[in-house]
Amino acid sequence: MDLFSPVSLGDLHLPNRVVMAPLTRTRSGDAGIPGPLVAEHYAQRASVGLIVSEGTYPSHESRAYPGQPGIVTEEQVAGWRTVADAVHAQGGRIVMQLMHSGRVSHPLINGVDRVVAPSAVAIAGEARTPAGKMPYPVPHALTAEELATVRDEFVAAAKNAIAAGFDGVEVHGANGYLLHQFLSPVSNVRDDRYGGSPEARARFVVEVTAAIADAVGAGRVGIRLSPMHNIQDVHETDLADVTATYEAVVDGLAPLGLAYVSVLHKDPRGSLVQDLRERFGGPFIVNSGFGSVTTRDEAIALVEDAHADAVAVGRLAIANPDLVERWKGEHPENEPNPATFYGTGAEGYTDYPRLSA
Repeated sequence: MDLFSPVSLGDLHLPNRVVMAPLTRTRSGDAGIPGPLVAEHYAQRASVGLIVSEGTYPSHESRAYPGQPGIVTEEQVAGWRTVADAVHAQGGRIVMQLMHSGRVSHPLINGVDRVVAPSAVAIAGEARTPAGKMPYPVPHALTAEELATVRDEFVAAAKNAIAAGFDGVEVHGANGYLLHQFLSPVSNVRDDRYGGSPEARARFVVEVTAAIADAVGAGRVGIRLSPMHNIQDVHETDLADVTATYEAVVDGLAPLGLAYVSVLHKDPRGSLVQDLRERFGGPFIVNSGFGSVTTRDEAIALVEDAHADAVAVGRLAIANPDLVERWKGEHPENEPNPATFYGTGAEGYTDYPRLSA
């Protein structure tokens, strides 16, 4: 295996093993509708093996940020259809990451009078709302009946993504958002069948993923996980508990026949991640960087040493629309500019130069 060889992840057939990681970019306006600029951005990067879109909200209540796109309204579906068409016109493949914010939001962002979570435990700190920074509110603890509604919203969003022409979907179970909030004993203090033991905390993540797989076909469904990432007050610090929790998740996912599991972890070669890979037994993507850059040499070694079937890359995919060509030919890379990661315009989004320029 090498990084530039083809690979199949379920029903997704990739010409190389470089995956563009899901990256929040806030370019979809107040209505959450991706426009021509978003389509141009993704189409520029179509030569990677697979593009995973930025986290996209499956319900208005689940919106995390101003400028974040949704997949709820007809206008949002139509906007995403132009993105998928633009990527496919350049020969690319794209899946949509479905992301429910949970408690990582604010009523001034989601336009609803509440935010929701597994338990009524707020995040320390402040949300960036259209009216400025505000303390995160104490979330409403979802009832069992409401969990069924959330699951169905994920399923409807997945169907909308496929209707918009996407090649598949990725379930966001990472980075401190709703599904990840269920996995941690700090953010999930429930005493029903969705809380308490590692197996109980894993249950909702598996149920949502299974329902999506049943609706759109498991071969085009992936999931992203980030054990021990300790972000947005979703703390996972007890290795024994983390191991038991993620083993329960993977044991629930393994029989589904998913396209892939993608794991974000600072040590993708370590026993935690590699044991999960072996336990899952299917296509496996790793991503070592969150705030750190995944380098060419690291990505090549992770595949050559059989630690992953593909490698997700974030910052260098932002700065290099032709990243695969640069890496394959050992050409210099553009440097990413963090000051323009989030914004509303083309700067730092569609204006990074290609080699051909």
